[in-house]
Amino acid sequence: MRKQFVFGAVAAIAVALLPAVSAQSATADTTNWATCTDVASCGGLSALVKAAQAEGSLNITTVLRNWADYGDAIDAYQAAFGIHINDDNPDGGSAYEIKSIQTAPAASQPDVVDIGASHIQQAMTGSTTGGSLFAPYKVVTWNDIPSTWKDPSGYWFGNYSGQIVIGYDAKLKVHPTKIKDLTNPAFKKVVGIAGDPTGAQEALISVMAATVANGGTFDNVQKGFDFYHGLKKSGNLSGATADSTHIATGNPKVWLDYSFNALGTEQLGAQIGKTIDYVKPSDAAVQGTPYIFGVNATAPHPAAARLWVEFLMSENKGHLAKDLAGDEAANVAAGTLDGGKLFNSLMGGQNIFQLGGAVPINIAAMKAKKLLVPSPSTIFQPNPAADKLTLQQPTVAQQTTATALLSKLWPTL
Repeated sequence: MRKQFVFGAVAAIAVALLPAVSAQSATADTTNWATCTDVASCGGLSALVKAAQAEGSLNITTVLRNWADYGDAIDAYQAAFGIHINDDNPDGGSAYEIKSIQTAPAASQPDVVDIGASHIQQAMTGSTTGGSLFAPYKVVTWNDIPSTWKDPSGYWFGNYSGQIVIGYDAKLKVHPTKIKDLTNPAFKKVVGIAGDPTGAQEALISVMAATVANGGTFDNVQKGFDFYHGLKKSGNLSGATADSTHIATGNPKVWLDYSFNALGTEQLGAQIGKTIDYVKPSDAAVQGTPYIFGVNATAPHPAAARLWVEFLMSENKGHLAKDLAGDEAANVAAGTLDGGKLFNSLMGGQNIFQLGGAVPINIAAMKAKKLLVPSPSTIFQPNPAADKLTLQQPTVAQQTTATALLSKLWPTL
C-alpha cells in the first residue's frame, strides 16, 4: 500500500489548448501513437508533445504526490503541456493497477502503471490472450537503464527505487541508528512494519533488510522473520501498521520505510506539530528492487502515456512547475514554442525522483554525465557508519523465494 500523506489541497492547473493544425503537427496527426515503439521513429519529441496535447488528458493510478516527489512531476507535466492528469486511487497497490487495465472501462483505464517488480510476470501474461498488458516502448534514455531492469523488447522498464531507512518520532528518549536497535526495551509497543510482507513490497524489503542486519542473506530471510518474531515476543512490535494514518496519530513511533517517503513524512509531521526524523541504518544498506513502468497496450491516451514516461525517464537539469512562466502549454499548442525544446528545458523525472529521496534507475549514467542534481541534504540524520556501507539489492527471484517462505512463517508471527 502506498502511504497517504497529503499536503493540503492539490491545485488544479487548467490551460486552454488551441487546436490549431500546422505543418509542425502533421506528423503527430498521422502517427498511430498506440503502436509507436520509440519517439525517434514517430516524428520526435515535438510531434509527441503536440499529439499528447491533442489528447488532452492522462490517466494514472496509485500515484501519491509525496511518494518519490511525484507531486512535482505531476505539476510540471500539467503546467508545461496543459495535459490534465487524472489520478485514480492514489493509495492503491500494484495488484489494483493491473486489475484496472484488465477490468476498467476503456476510457478510464490507466495509460501508464508504476508497479512493484514482483508483479512483472503477472502483467506480462495478464491479457485475455495470455500475453502482455503492456505495449513495447523504448524511451530516449533507454540505453542508460541497467539491462537487469528492462525488458529487451521494451514492454517494461525500471524507474526508481528506495533504500530502507528508519523513521522515528523525535520525542523518543532513545533514537535508533541501526535496525537491531529496534529490540531496545525503550521501544516497547511502538515498532511498526508496513503491512504483511507477503503482499506489501515495502514490508517485504524491510524483512530482507532485517535479515541482513542480523547476519543473513537475501537467499534466506529466516533471520528477518526471527527478528520480527522476537519484537512481537518482547512486546516491542506495535499492533498498528506503519502507514501514514497510524504514524500521524502517534503509533508506531519507530518503523522501517523507503527513503523516498522520508521527506514527505517529515513535512506532514511539521504541519501537525510533530517532529519526525529519519536515519540510514548502520547495520544494513538495502535498496529495494525498482518500481516498474509499463505503458498500457490499450491506453486511452497513447501519446500522453508515452510523453509521461519520456518525461519521468528524462535526465535534464531544468525547470519545475514553479519556474515556468505560465503560458508554455498554450504557446506550444499555437505553434509559437517548440514542444521538444520545452521538454528539454524541464527538470527531468529522474532528477525529480532524486529530489524526493529516491534512487533514480539511471543514476550511474547521470553521475557519469554530471546530470544528477543533489539530493536534499536535510532528509536524513547524520550516521557516518551507515554511509560506509555498500548498498545491496535483492533480485526478483530472491524476493519470490522470500515471499514463499514468509507465506508459511508470517501467519505464525
